[in-house]
Amino acid sequence: MNSEISGTMSSHELGSYFSNDYIYFGDIINAPEISDRQAQLIVDLLALRQGDQVLELGCGYGRITNRLAEKGVQVTGLDLSPVLIKEAEEGAAERGVKVEYVLGDMRALPWRDRFDAAFLWFTTFGYFDDADNERVLREAASSLRKGGRLLIDHANRYYFLRHKSPMCYVTRRNDNVRIDIYSDDVLSDRSNIERIVVRDGCVRRTYLSFRQYGFSDYVRMLQTAGFKNVECYGQEGGAFTSDSSRLIVVACK
Repeated sequence: MNSEISGTMSSHELGSYFSNDYIYFGDIINAPEISDRQAQLIVDLLALRQGDQVLELGCGYGRITNRLAEKGVQVTGLDLSPVLIKEAEEGAAERGVKVEYVLGDMRALPWRDRFDAAFLWFTTFGYFDDADNERVLREAASSLRKGGRLLIDHANRYYFLRHKSPMCYVTRRNDNVRIDIYSDDVLSDRSNIERIVVRDGCVRRTYLSFRQYGFSDYVRMLQTAGFKNVECYGQEGGAFTSDSSRLIVVACK
């Protein structure tokens, strides 16, 4: 794995990774019925009600955001990729829902005391160094009203460390192929992905790196950011164990 991706991700690197290719293979990785189930899980874990104002940080192409809007939630989605924001807006129009989409950086949010809840879904936390990752949590806290809830869904590092590194996953859509090569840097506690896309006769390589935090790390960071009552769940909202593939953290401001 290229040593250049063992540290924090730049905005340019993130923009290259979250591109049209990401959208193209999206429904293969997360089929519509999976996205429906995940949206309902977020509603349940955050105890969302119709009319609640909710912020998704790293909203991507609106896979979850637009589904929440269909449930009567007032949703705002923020992402740094113009390509994904455009796709999200088009998806909202197709579904006939109103969503506020904002192009921006989760480390510098424009809102204060506005939202009832916020969330980061599908490992959209940990792209930066520790200082900037904690800055994301402080910004999220500032955007929430008192009593607001924050949810973070992340890969469970204990689950993935049991597997031999590197791991390779292949996704195919029609005659196009996406190859993801995962490796873990146990010295920096970061997971790295080398992505190779073969599509329409072209080959593209992109990279992603994210910091792997455990639950105790989240408790410390969230409490420092101004949250309290930090809870954790496994995938599908079940009990969290070392065998859980996902770690879902919910905290109250």
